[in-house]
Amino acid sequence: MSIWKVVPQVYRGMAAFQAAAAEGLDPVIAELVKIRASQLNKCAFCIDMHLNDARKMGESQLRLDLVGAWEEAPGLYTEKEQAALALTEAITRLDGGTPQGHFVPDAVYERAAKNFDETELAHLISQIIAINAWNRFQVATRAVPASLQQSEPR
Repeated sequence: MSIWKVVPQVYRGMAAFQAAAAEGLDPVIAELVKIRASQLNKCAFCIDMHLNDARKMGESQLRLDLVGAWEEAPGLYTEKEQAALALTEAITRLDGGTPQGHFVPDAVYERAAKNFDETELAHLISQIIAINAWNRFQVATRAVPASLQQSEPR
């Protein structure tokens, strides 16, 4: 299904939400967040798109290759990027929970709050929620990654 052709008003709403979420957020952090959430959600369409976008922004191939194992790559990501990636994983997975009933662990939230001012943190959370929504649309409708549409897979 080409969902965006069937319900273009939903696409317009998502695009507006995405644009608002991205305001004031470091574009590198935004792309890392989009890539990591898309990996967790197994969204090939979005992984392909955001890896390409990050490369166009000048992101190094090494950082892109290791974003899925960012915790095991000391020194490769800044503390701020690590805090964003940890929050991305917590919000995307929403698993486990704490005895207080929080599904985003306090330590993860507090780490993000230490690295982002309140407005940045609000944008970061919004960006994480936006990419999770995009992932679900693309996975549910079996969107084919642009790179696979343009050439034969290797």
